[in-house]
Amino acid sequence: MEPIEHFIRQFEGKTISVAVQDLETSKEILINADVSMHPASTMKVPVMMEVFRQAEAGLLSLDEPLKIFNSFKSIVDGSEFSLEEADDSDKTLYARIGESETIRELNRLMIIRSSNLATNLLMERVTCAKVDTFIKELSIDNMTVIRGLEYKKAYRLGMNNAASARSSTQMMKLIAEGRVVSRNVCDEMIAVMFGQEFNESIPALLPADVKVAHKTGWTGDFFHDTGIVFPPNRKPYAISLFTRGFPEDDENQTHGCMAQISKLIYESIV
Repeated sequence: MEPIEHFIRQFEGKTISVAVQDLETSKEILINADVSMHPASTMKVPVMMEVFRQAEAGLLSLDEPLKIFNSFKSIVDGSEFSLEEADDSDKTLYARIGESETIRELNRLMIIRSSNLATNLLMERVTCAKVDTFIKELSIDNMTVIRGLEYKKAYRLGMNNAASARSSTQMMKLIAEGRVVSRNVCDEMIAVMFGQEFNESIPALLPADVKVAHKTGWTGDFFHDTGIVFPPNRKPYAISLFTRGFPEDDENQTHGCMAQISKLIYESIV
């Protein structure tokens, strides 16, 4: 762990949290792992888990069409608000307001392109309360989901989702072990996360034969990545890198830092 801590020390004024659990050896790497942060879009993984839980329970079908709309109620006062296309990393749904798309495809867009609109549509369907309840039923500590994306009034009042690197790694470890609903469901969720299109952090400096199922998240000066790393010929490891305080206008520095930490972790484990 010393090379990782030595590397992190050079980033003065930044908060960098690391949590790793290796399914092969049970080795853990924990650095500032319990610092609670705004989870940004990493909270979309618990939404996916609840979508698949309800599908498995017969409460919905992944092939069920949902109407695409862009009007949501604030948890602060019930007022209506819409998501801004410019703030969303996926633009495709905004040209399709009034049309329908399957839950399966909305889930895919939520994870691989981090679609905020897809996320809020899914949360309307499965409900935020049930997402949070499922997190608690899985005994994932220090993770809370109380709202969807771009609830700006709530954000200003501090009414935000929360997570830590350790809680996110605990979540990913449960998925890797097949302990969220079922092994088949976990394999489906992993397959979705393998399609992730933002790969500048955890996977960036790993060998080409290493597969990574992961979900990124960023908002303001928070940049995170959480996932499952599959080195060849061994069990995987769950990893979360959470950061706060890097310049919002210098993503390269943040991604470079996280990618190097991921590389050091891989070298220390494999």
